Amino acid sequence: MTDPVSDSQSFDVIILGAGGAGMMCAIEAAKRGRRVAVLDHSTKIGRKILISGGGRCNFTNVNANPTAYYSNNPHFCKSALSRFTPDRFIAMVEGFQIPFHEKKLGQLFCDGSAQNIVDLLVSGCTEAGVEFVLDTQIHSVRKPEGSVTFAVDTSRGVYAADSVVIATGGLSIPKVGATGFGYELARRFGIALVPTVPALDGFVFAEKEAADLKEMAGVSADTIVTCNDVSFRENILFTHAGLSGPAILQASLYWNPGNTVTINLLPETPLLPWLLEKKKQAARTELKNLISELLPRRITERFIELHLDSALLQIPLTQMPEKPLEEFCAKIHAWTFVPKSTVGYSKAEVTRGGVNTDELSSKTMESKKVPGLYFIGEVVDVTGRLGGYNYQWAWASGWASGQYV
Repeated sequence: MTDPVSDSQSFDVIILGAGGAGMMCAIEAAKRGRRVAVLDHSTKIGRKILISGGGRCNFTNVNANPTAYYSNNPHFCKSALSRFTPDRFIAMVEGFQIPFHEKKLGQLFCDGSAQNIVDLLVSGCTEAGVEFVLDTQIHSVRKPEGSVTFAVDTSRGVYAADSVVIATGGLSIPKVGATGFGYELARRFGIALVPTVPALDGFVFAEKEAADLKEMAGVSADTIVTCNDVSFRENILFTHAGLSGPAILQASLYWNPGNTVTINLLPETPLLPWLLEKKKQAARTELKNLISELLPRRITERFIELHLDSALLQIPLTQMPEKPLEEFCAKIHAWTFVPKSTVGYSKAEVTRGGVNTDELSSKTMESKKVPGLYFIGEVVDVTGRLGGYNYQWAWASGWASGQYV
């Protein structure tokens, strides 16, 4: 028995979530002649897009490929990413005459506002005949017994559709409306989840590092950060609670509680040979003054205080024994610590984990257990690195599902 639904609330496809993945799916499905509605609890479309990239939206990365994604099944993302490449979204951006630039490392940003990307997607939806239903609370999604149609219970009544697409995102940045609704809905349908954690996030120091480095807030440095054998060469930034900056956010994607993080604070110059050469030149300068030529002075001074015997702090380099010098240089090139945690969902760019990809078709994003139910974007256990990769996954997974819903 099915619920009575008015024609105005009956669709071929209902998409839950008016973000990047949801709108891309809507455009593609509507272009195929499907009657599509996008439902969202927010009053504003694309809220997370609008705040991304400092308000300019890092909308893709020209280097996007499966190796830049973290998942329990690293092969799952290959199908969608190969069929909808960065070039295809760039063509959409150029077709909408949005000026953009490459900032670094293949990262593409709007010259102006992230609103340009939202406008592009909304325009595509409007032209294809997609209906937006905003400011609408989704209470549940059901598939009544004996029915091929889903019933979506909302604050505006019951909506019906043959296909339902979950594009509700993850738990990151709740201030823009992020919730765990997509995960809860998966559980209700008996679909397995990979545990979720904040990712692309800063680290919080454990007690020792917090005490040792409390006065370092605001200092940044070009480094190599390594976690679980994956390394990133970018800046780090000391904060009042721990570490942030691009290299730290990247490393957090691969970090699990208890893991060690290793930082090379001076990746350009092998410090020991450099100092030994200075020593040969009979440099009488204090060590902290010499190393401050290579590193920010506050890092130099604090690490010397922490890792050199106090009796050696005031003597010139020419009098410095080689063994403690060698040990100190090793600390600079391989400073290791175990973070207490990441900062959390309030600051994390994305959510790692989500709907287990073993439950989905990599070609269509459809549930293997529940025909007609699809999961796309951040709600799925596919998480990209910092730098436009997660948007490319949103476009690719949305496009892939849009061909089949």
